Amino acid sequence: MAVTVTDNEPGDLVDPVEVSSPRSWKRAFADLAAGWRQRPLWGYLGWQDIKQRYRRSVLGPLWISISMGVIALGLGILYSALFQVSIAQFLPHVAVGLLIWNFISGCIIEGSEVFISNEGLIKFLPAPLSLHIYRLVWRQTLFFLHNMVVWLALMIIFPHPLGLTSLLAFPAFALLALNGAWIAILAGILATRFRDIPPIIASVTQLIFYLTPIVWSVDILSDNPAVRERAQLVELNPVFHFVEILRQPLLGQEIVGRYWLVAGAITIVGWTAALVCLRNYRSRVAYWV
Repeated sequence: MAVTVTDNEPGDLVDPVEVSSPRSWKRAFADLAAGWRQRPLWGYLGWQDIKQRYRRSVLGPLWISISMGVIALGLGILYSALFQVSIAQFLPHVAVGLLIWNFISGCIIEGSEVFISNEGLIKFLPAPLSLHIYRLVWRQTLFFLHNMVVWLALMIIFPHPLGLTSLLAFPAFALLALNGAWIAILAGILATRFRDIPPIIASVTQLIFYLTPIVWSVDILSDNPAVRERAQLVELNPVFHFVEILRQPLLGQEIVGRYWLVAGAITIVGWTAALVCLRNYRSRVAYWV
């Protein structure tokens, strides 16, 4: 009697009649769809992650906003003095930059360990791999929403001309979340196979922070003829475009269209690479962890 052998890993929802290769686009997209349908589960787990982190704390999750506000205030005062710029102009720039950077760096660094840190769930819980990706992005979104309190306070203290263009912050953040998801998929699978990847990613992420105009401004450097041309090289940094498409509407600044075009192109290329990786290696993650 002929026996058909399949490579089914935990979390696969496979029709018993249908047998397909573990390396198939159908299974990759089915994993993403199945994970999305389990929104109540990863939504609850993401919220519990935050509650657990601040368990028995008097202020609880408010520490998220307090710590971010203190860092933004300190850096804003320091660099506004160094660059001789009005603190009313520079502090919101730094604070919003840190707000966006915390989301980006969280998706990158925690994304590289998303499957390693969930080893027990992957091995013993029949759930799609994408559930852990959605949980990560949701957790980072909650951190972002907590930190929006700092932005609101700054808009009250230092009013900016917010208009209808500020509504672009919603699609900008959605684009940011989409990129956070593909980064977590790609980095998570690679790091599960090669355990040297997470510390390398952490080091590179720290370097990217200094290369991205978070605590410094391209406009300020562009005013100096000696470094004007070199300052424009920042556009070679892909993270710069994602910071700007969200910072500009949040601060009521002029919207630059090319930043959106570059961010959109990176999103397409990134998701293509992530889907290829998910298609080819998702069945092996349960064994690699």
